[in-house]
Amino acid sequence: MSARQLVLSIAMLVFAGAATPQEKGRSGAEASAEETLSAVVLVRATILPNARSNATLGPQREGTGVLVGEGYVATIGYLVIESEAIEVTGADGKSVPAALAAYDHASGFGLLKLLAPIAGRPLPIADSNAVAEREKALVASFGADGVNVVQIVSRRQFSGGWEYLLDAAIFTAPPVMNWSGAPLINARGELLGLGSLIVADALGGGSESPGNMFVPSNLLRSILDEFAARGRIAGPARPWMGISTEEVRGRLFVTRVSPDGPADKAGVQQGDILIGVGKDDVSSLADFYRKVWALGTAGVEVPLRVLQGMQVKEVTLRSIDRVEYFRTRPSY
Repeated sequence: MSARQLVLSIAMLVFAGAATPQEKGRSGAEASAEETLSAVVLVRATILPNARSNATLGPQREGTGVLVGEGYVATIGYLVIESEAIEVTGADGKSVPAALAAYDHASGFGLLKLLAPIAGRPLPIADSNAVAEREKALVASFGADGVNVVQIVSRRQFSGGWEYLLDAAIFTAPPVMNWSGAPLINARGELLGLGSLIVADALGGGSESPGNMFVPSNLLRSILDEFAARGRIAGPARPWMGISTEEVRGRLFVTRVSPDGPADKAGVQQGDILIGVGKDDVSSLADFYRKVWALGTAGVEVPLRVLQGMQVKEVTLRSIDRVEYFRTRPSY
């Protein structure tokens, strides 16, 4: 059995259950799997030499994306932010250039505009709120060995230390190694989410249960048209501080301060402990973000209380829209 046939046989295990009686024969299920997997593409990005994200994400990035409309590919944004050049390779092996059409920090999605046609059928976007725990799904990373059957093990809040919060992230197991931008596909051949991380506690509750976290597709469904038309979603942006933190036993430790970002300019330092926002104490990442975002939109002043060494300091920073911090390719 060839590698491609092995991919299709795995896919058929999932898709055959959703097929009609006429489709349940080998040829019908295989055709359905072929059509679904044709939406999965390889994304390669070369990043600007002076990109701020090079220090943490590197100057060359590679992952997966998925066709979501005529000429558009959705992927996870950290693969393509601050890109100088992007190349997308389709299921038929043909590579075409692409441009970053939009990036949304709140969800983490990136949207690419293909600059030439590519083979493949766009994947329908599912209602990710309807997915149930224990439901089986596919994680489709690009390549002959990139299809894995997984199980939805939890749907819950996710707090990322880079000023990122999802209300209902999707967690799967067992873990898949090539997760970046990989589509999570349900038994009807619909997009449930895009791969963002590998995690140690997919089940939650502090358990040792390795798996992956996916950004749910409903966040993409709600913004896709506007995303493609405007390059961002309407309305003011959330305030961004440029602080990376880690939550340990109810304390928020500053693990990194973005150089020349708002927190850096205000004097926040790596190793500080965040105690509060104004007079309000904070003890979790979600609590911290919600208190900051409740102050207003990007540009609002954020009063922080931090423990530096043995001294509690009050620091006020002027927040910005995170997109303003990233560097973009010159238009000339």
